[in-house]
Amino acid sequence: MKADMSDIAINGINLAYTRRGTGTPLLLIHGFPLDSSSWDEVIPFMEDQFDLVIPDLRGFGRSTTIKSPYTISDMADDLAGLLDHLGIEKTNLAGHSMGGYVALAFAKKYSHRVDGLALVSSQAAADPADRKEGRYKTAAEVAEKGVSVVVESMTPKLSANTRVQSIVREVISRQSVDGVVGALKAMAEREDTSSILPSGTFRVVLIHGDADVLIPADRSREIKAASPSATLVELKNAGHMPMMEFFRETAEILGMMAG
Repeated sequence: MKADMSDIAINGINLAYTRRGTGTPLLLIHGFPLDSSSWDEVIPFMEDQFDLVIPDLRGFGRSTTIKSPYTISDMADDLAGLLDHLGIEKTNLAGHSMGGYVALAFAKKYSHRVDGLALVSSQAAADPADRKEGRYKTAAEVAEKGVSVVVESMTPKLSANTRVQSIVREVISRQSVDGVVGALKAMAEREDTSSILPSGTFRVVLIHGDADVLIPADRSREIKAASPSATLVELKNAGHMPMMEFFRETAEILGMMAG
């Protein structure tokens, strides 16, 4: 998948992306500290339904970043520019973890461009003070010691599945220090976006593993409680990486957004 990536210059960075399939537009937004390869296993099950746009967020994969601070909203602006470049006016979005934060920021700023929003192992709440402090502490450690800091701390939290752990360990290892540090600070400063979903005019799909130790399934249950029209699917025994742990099921659930 990586070999056929394209890229565009936007907002002071080069943003890399892949486009696959035909049908309803769907932007797949990866989580932290990963890249677009997170979606590789679901793509074959979705290409017949969706025009898939799969970017590397700034600082991850093949996309570059900047050293000065930026926000989750800036990352959403990158994606709006990518859609402009591709001539896609309106789309569905599926965001995993941090990608969900970016998708929510996109929906807040560009609601007229959103047909549907899927949050995979994500949440709408902002960081509490202790979590925010922890992100800044990790950012400082990564800046000093390198990405190995998050390789060791994040891998077991992402999944208990040894196959998935092996894959994500390699993916995290190839990310850049600047990208990891920038994203940690952006996540720490993100806004609470809980009010966006109940008032939205687009469909909402929530996918969460009941064994997720990074973001508890309660976060999706809270969104569902506040947004009765949302669809919540909890995957039994799935951790934080349902698109890799239960890729067929995840693809089928995301298929609800077609048409």
